[in-house]
Amino acid sequence: MASNDTIADMLTRIRNANLARHQTTEVPSTKMTRNIARVLLEEGFISEFSETGEGAQKRLVIALKYKGKGRRPIINALQRVSKPGLRVYSNCRDLPRVLGGIGIAIVSTSSGIMTDRDARRQGVGGEVLCYVW
Repeated sequence: MASNDTIADMLTRIRNANLARHQTTEVPSTKMTRNIARVLLEEGFISEFSETGEGAQKRLVIALKYKGKGRRPIINALQRVSKPGLRVYSNCRDLPRVLGGIGIAIVSTSSGIMTDRDARRQGVGGEVLCYVW
């Protein structure tokens, strides 16, 4: 099924897989979803991701992380901020702090996709894609 908002689709698939306690989930592979998965991996929210398939059928297989005996998900919430109908931009001084720094905001900058912390450190702003905590 085709989706106009691949980022929202990715976040929803991860959220649903987390609630169902699945080990992995598949999302359509685009440059944007690969970069978001890379940021989630660097920040420790997922354990790994890989790409499968060929051509238009490429998919990202994302391995989710859980903690403890009760298998509580590492990702508590994913929230889409900037949408196709209403883009949200922020300069480096006004980038949001998610839960006082516990969570991250994923930002699309001229230097690539990165966390709000990295964007502040590099002094660049951009489009605030989503919050993860």
